[in-house]
Amino acid sequence: MGLDIKSELSKRAEAAEEVIYKFLPEVDGMQHTIFDAMKYSVMAGGKRLRPVLMNETFKLFGGAGDAINYYMAAIEMIHTYSLVHDDLPSMDNDMLRRGKPTTHAVYGEGMGVLAGDALLNYAFETALKSFEDTATPTELKVKALQILAKKAGVYGMIGGQVVDVESEKNQSEMTEEKIDFIYELKTGALIEASMEIGAILAGATDEQVKLIESVASKIGMAFQIQDDILDIEGDEAVLGKPIGSDERNEKSTYVTFKGIEKSKEEVKRLTDEAIEILKKLPYENEFLVDLLQYLVYRDN
Repeated sequence: MGLDIKSELSKRAEAAEEVIYKFLPEVDGMQHTIFDAMKYSVMAGGKRLRPVLMNETFKLFGGAGDAINYYMAAIEMIHTYSLVHDDLPSMDNDMLRRGKPTTHAVYGEGMGVLAGDALLNYAFETALKSFEDTATPTELKVKALQILAKKAGVYGMIGGQVVDVESEKNQSEMTEEKIDFIYELKTGALIEASMEIGAILAGATDEQVKLIESVASKIGMAFQIQDDILDIEGDEAVLGKPIGSDERNEKSTYVTFKGIEKSKEEVKRLTDEAIEILKKLPYENEFLVDLLQYLVYRDN
């Protein structure tokens, strides 16, 4: 890979964080606890992959203007809310995330539910503020909003989550088709939204946006399969979380059906195909290509 990808990514993640933090609400008023919980959740760290992918796709198509910033913040708020709700006692019941107490562990279960709700709603309040910025054509912002709403909802991330929750109760009924569906929606949808919105706001054609969607879909799938592989082969110290949890929880994953070697081949196939599509575009962003490879062949 051309650049030292890890340090380049952390630079871009920091820049994305600066953008996101600007949009967080002030902690004041009688409902200050919710602002505090929202901030705590968003500032708990993370790779900031979605806003970075959005911005790099925006740059790929030569995007200019500030409208992108609102959507970078919005996508990270949506991603964060999904993690806050994922950690709740009624879902995964996790008390730690990235080595820090989860939102509900700090603020209580009720406030954990409300913090997630607040972030989801605030994501759309933030995206809608982009309409005050007249530099980007209104119809592009409408398109971006439609993608944001759909990919975060029942036809996207939430849809994948539903099938995942139902499958956990009934592992014996898990099929390969269901796993594909869960990965495509639960992980893939927000990665697709990120890259598509970047392309749309930069003025890419409908055909180019479709191509970007398929790049993102393949990367989302490969990313999730790599996660399964790391759960078996990863290094706990590097990963920052215990390995072997899928097996302990008797959770069926892609690796359960395909085995580790086939899973690795699939990761490579999907990534190669995604990068091939990207290289067909008349634009270039070397960092984006490196980033997609890194995402998939990462060790944490």
